[in-house]
Amino acid sequence: MKNNLVLQTDFGLGDGAVSAMYGVAISVDPTLRIFDLTHDIPQYNIWEGSYRLFQTVSYWPENTVFVSVVDPGVGSDRRSIVAKTKENQYIITPDNGTLTHIDDEVGLEEVRVIDETINRLPRSGESYTFHGRDVYVYTAARLASRLISFEEVGPEIPVHSVVKLIKPKAQIQDHLITGHIDILDIRFGNLWTNIDRTLFKQLQVQHGDALEVTIHNDTRQVYKNIMTYGRSFADSRLGEPLIYVNSLDKMGIAINQGSFAKAYHIQTGANWQITFRKFN
Repeated sequence: MKNNLVLQTDFGLGDGAVSAMYGVAISVDPTLRIFDLTHDIPQYNIWEGSYRLFQTVSYWPENTVFVSVVDPGVGSDRRSIVAKTKENQYIITPDNGTLTHIDDEVGLEEVRVIDETINRLPRSGESYTFHGRDVYVYTAARLASRLISFEEVGPEIPVHSVVKLIKPKAQIQDHLITGHIDILDIRFGNLWTNIDRTLFKQLQVQHGDALEVTIHNDTRQVYKNIMTYGRSFADSRLGEPLIYVNSLDKMGIAINQGSFAKAYHIQTGANWQITFRKFN
């Protein structure tokens, strides 16, 4: 049985780039099952590409092959790699930090550098700006269709040598949890933090409890308010903010039927800090 092939890029669908990647994969094996994770990663945003993989990968069967192309360094000396996760999926990507969340949250079992002398689209050797088509999806299709084994991708490299982005850890001290806003639930404008539910529970809170929530962008306070910890959006009135557990078992912030991110001009990343304080 063939394995699934899942594609993620920052290319968008406004031109033929993604279609070309599909064409290469189908040319390798017309029976491949190809799916899109997303092609709407903001341009050059490696952090978001890393997070969307973490959001998705664990829900796919073993041996699924992912291609993630968010590659501002295309044509440079950055490595092109294939990583095998501890859950037995494969991710093909530039070695530029895209594997940060997967390494931390899922774990990497083994990593190999793509040998482009054998794993590159024929007659593409003079092209240096579309590795997603010429190297990544071509290698991925061959791996997913079992025309090559993982060992035939190229030489193994140490897992610890893979490039990682700065990823702060959430902390708890004196009834105060400090974390960061990792990503947005884009369509609805909810804030997804890096604070695990299990860490949050150390505040000894129950559904219905009120907490003080503060958001800083670097040293500038952007938001401060009291809000309720709810089981779901039904636990708040229309337009009210609430704290909830998101689909990745981490803490989220939302406005019931509104966009928290738009309302308060919130963005994401290591410089966006959020704190939860329980009242004694």
